Amino acid sequence: MLEVIDKGSATESHPVPLVFVHGAVHSAWCWDEHFLDYFADNGYRSIAFSMRGHGGSGLDGKALGACGIADYVDDMRSVISRLPLHPVLVGHSMGGFVVQKYLESAGAPAAVLMSSAPPRTWFMRSMGAGRHHPWLGVKSTVTRNALALYPTPAMVREALFSPRTPDVVVQKCFERLERESFRALNTDMGFRNLVRPHLVSTPLLVLDGEQVSWGPRVAHDIAKAYRTEAQYFPDMGHDMMLEPGWQGVADRIQDWLRVRGL
Repeated sequence: MLEVIDKGSATESHPVPLVFVHGAVHSAWCWDEHFLDYFADNGYRSIAFSMRGHGGSGLDGKALGACGIADYVDDMRSVISRLPLHPVLVGHSMGGFVVQKYLESAGAPAAVLMSSAPPRTWFMRSMGAGRHHPWLGVKSTVTRNALALYPTPAMVREALFSPRTPDVVVQKCFERLERESFRALNTDMGFRNLVRPHLVSTPLLVLDGEQVSWGPRVAHDIAKAYRTEAQYFPDMGHDMMLEPGWQGVADRIQDWLRVRGL
């Protein structure tokens, strides 16, 4: 069973539901902090789910390390199958990659990629960011444990947040991070199960923070692949849905959806 947080109801103005897809070492809670209530209060049905082995979602007998991106896409597909209409998809980080893989073979009214992994250049970009703390990258690879990259709140701040984010926000995130599938995060996204952008026809909004630890090139890669432009938020890091300025990001998404009658 997957953990699903479902808030709000579809309205005449916004009949299409929103499905939020979390990134690596996170779960549905990251959307429940601000975004689900924000969009529910603005007339949307807002849904976040935890991928298998994350949050309150079980594994059904399959080890987390054996799970790949295709499994996470299946999780999202199972949530979508219960909805009356095809939803707008909002993916963060690895969740953005999952959204892109889903869109290779399925349509959606629109999708938002927030500080997302790129379709084909994740290995190169992540290796570049890893030069700052190579010993943590080695430890994560040897132990096949992504949590090794975040041993302290200070490292969580450096990797996921802007310098201005309050300590209490960083500490709460640090305490809630959880194990991730090395296969999904490194093997599939790195080289084995890359996205084929030419198969994706869904309109995309690409958002990122100017303070992300790996720099602006990742969002640039995404925008270039889909023939659009990335939009950057100053003084924001990777976890855009949690840190100060989150409402500005939510406002931008809502404005973009309204232009499309969603």
